[in-house]
Amino acid sequence: MTDAKPIRILVVDDEGPFREVVCRKLRREGLVVQGFCEATTALAWLDESDVDVALLDIRMPGLDGIELLRRIRDRRPWVEGIMLTGHGTVETAIQAMKLGAYDYLEKPLKISKLVLLIRKAVEKRRLACENSALRRELRRLDPFGEIVGTSDGIQTVRDLVGRFAVTDAPVLVTGESGTGKELVARSIHRRSGRAERPFVAVNCGALPETLLENELFGHARGAFTGAGQEEPGIFEAADGGSLFIDEVGEMSSAMQTRFLRVLETGEFLRLGDHRSRRVDVRIIAATNKEIEVEVAAGRFRSDLYYRLNVLRIGLPPLRDRSEDLESLTRHLLRLICEPHGRAVPDLEPAVWEAFRRHAWPGNVRELRNVLERGVILAAEGAVQAADLPDFGKPILREDDSAAPRPSDLEAEVNGSACGWLSLADLERLHIERTMAESDGNKTEAARRLGISLRSLYRKLERG
Repeated sequence: MTDAKPIRILVVDDEGPFREVVCRKLRREGLVVQGFCEATTALAWLDESDVDVALLDIRMPGLDGIELLRRIRDRRPWVEGIMLTGHGTVETAIQAMKLGAYDYLEKPLKISKLVLLIRKAVEKRRLACENSALRRELRRLDPFGEIVGTSDGIQTVRDLVGRFAVTDAPVLVTGESGTGKELVARSIHRRSGRAERPFVAVNCGALPETLLENELFGHARGAFTGAGQEEPGIFEAADGGSLFIDEVGEMSSAMQTRFLRVLETGEFLRLGDHRSRRVDVRIIAATNKEIEVEVAAGRFRSDLYYRLNVLRIGLPPLRDRSEDLESLTRHLLRLICEPHGRAVPDLEPAVWEAFRRHAWPGNVRELRNVLERGVILAAEGAVQAADLPDFGKPILREDDSAAPRPSDLEAEVNGSACGWLSLADLERLHIERTMAESDGNKTEAARRLGISLRSLYRKLERG
């Protein structure tokens, strides 16, 4: 090592002669070493001092090496532990590594090997610190990630993201499908104190209730047919970090009850398990429904609504932020092209004109899909109006009242009596056409329609 600051080593071993030899030889290598014969004295010393690496004998009277490592990491999480064993307890040493030890060595040991291991452990710590510093700097330079635009609505969103990120309270993100609710959730997470912990997302509308329950909470071995081993759910995967619950309004009443319990207590049960587990997770939920209407109709629990609605961010639809259209388009083009090494194409004036006239019912998601199509069809040239989809074709909204107008389905209407259809008939025709265009793929059809998969199933069942 060439660091100006010497490496500091803590040695705890009840075998006096062995400990003294190790300490003496490590000092000869230029390391600063402090040795103790038992754990309690070492911990008291550690309250006033700091070390880089702790060499701990696994078997000691009183507090053993594994428990000592746990307590050291509680006080100094950055300290790397190397376990020493003289009794062939390799399994115990491996258990210590699972608890956070860097490695283990069997006695008798070679000092040259020990020194090499110490230097590698210190290098690991240094790289971890540098990575952490780089992540903090990236968050400082670009704290809002990909929230693009200068409209008043987006400026408000940016302000709320910054203010909400510093708390651990639940956040409810509302807005139409495709407005970027997950993007906002990720921005909150990146600016929070949990940024270096996991961000996990789940879409309630994409999973049937039984699968959603298993996805969220996990299951015990034997909980159901095929459950050959226990599996943690995403609550455990997100422990210490943030959990994004998209389309929370699609949760069943029973799932809402279980979800509320975790929100209030931090505790849950895996499927088929009787042991309660505790997690520390920051919840960010999202919905494209009028959640107050759902509460009033009894479809969404009022107590869960009040628990989620502590902090709220409403995302404006793209049609209400037309001044952001150009900057957002250029940003999305870079995201589409740069990973593939393609130059960002120009858009012909007719394309910009079509974009300005279009209402963008699918919002930013629709804009990105349109641009992806245009980039593919344009090959190496500029995107032309002929590369765009048929903007006259309607996109069904989550609300049944947003069914296609008769003029939008003129071809289907021409064959009907007097050319009149009910709204339900128009909706059915539109869904059938979209299903055909999606080759029967319900997930793709739901995406094109701008509704959840669960909503599509309900509409198909109604016929």
